[in-house]
Amino acid sequence: MDYKNFQTFTAEQKGAILTVTIDFGPVNVQGQEMLADLNSLALRLERDRSVKVVVFQSANPEIWVCHYDTNLLKDMSTEAVPRNEVKLLDLQSVLERISNVPQATIAKIEGFARGGGHEMALALDMRFAARGKAKFMQMEVGMGILPCGGGASRMARQVGLGKALEIILGAKDWDADQAEQWGTINKALDPDEIGPYVDALAARIAQFPAESIEACKRAVYASIDLPIADALKEEAYQLYQATSKTPAIKRFTVADEKGLQFELENQRNWENMVMDVQDIN
Repeated sequence: MDYKNFQTFTAEQKGAILTVTIDFGPVNVQGQEMLADLNSLALRLERDRSVKVVVFQSANPEIWVCHYDTNLLKDMSTEAVPRNEVKLLDLQSVLERISNVPQATIAKIEGFARGGGHEMALALDMRFAARGKAKFMQMEVGMGILPCGGGASRMARQVGLGKALEIILGAKDWDADQAEQWGTINKALDPDEIGPYVDALAARIAQFPAESIEACKRAVYASIDLPIADALKEEAYQLYQATSKTPAIKRFTVADEKGLQFELENQRNWENMVMDVQDIN
């Protein structure tokens, strides 16, 4: 797959990992150009099974993605739209499409991610942030609107109702350690640790079957929205999607024939053993 000709970022594939480096001077504003690029990227990822992990980072040492382009907001209707006529905004639609790609997506945040930039991070599967560099904020309430790139919809799913309202209504900056404590990111890391940590995680995930990665994503995302009975059915459905397309049964068969599960040393070393079976295809 060709990952060239983007205006607001570059994309480089090495093995099964695609690294997207946002570089849209001067401050990585999230305008129509970036939305068009993200939509084009999602279209390609949806068709590409050679990429298993996508890492989003920034070339700007101070900013990941700053916020949505305010020029796109000043022409909004001042008339209330009836509920039955409401359509998704471009930002909502594009970030939802990015959220739904079959690959595992990771945000490596080493600068400001405010407003739509933070909402873009929330739309990805995992988020890691550098201490002393990352800053987050949802400022929309102070401008007279609300987070409208999925922020109001995804925040409580991440952190719970009360904390989501504190973040959104407070409209204040928070740093990487606060983000880890609140649950808006997976982990806060020192600046010299974030690169190796994300690289190692991406490399590990990239060794697993693409179809298994996708099945895990689908089941986990469904668990947020569905009643438990329906979520369990989705889990079972995704299981059979995986076993029909991956070497899972062959791996279980080999493990059974060798009696691997009955050896105590194997039980002590599952973290390594799960990597060893990747050779069985």
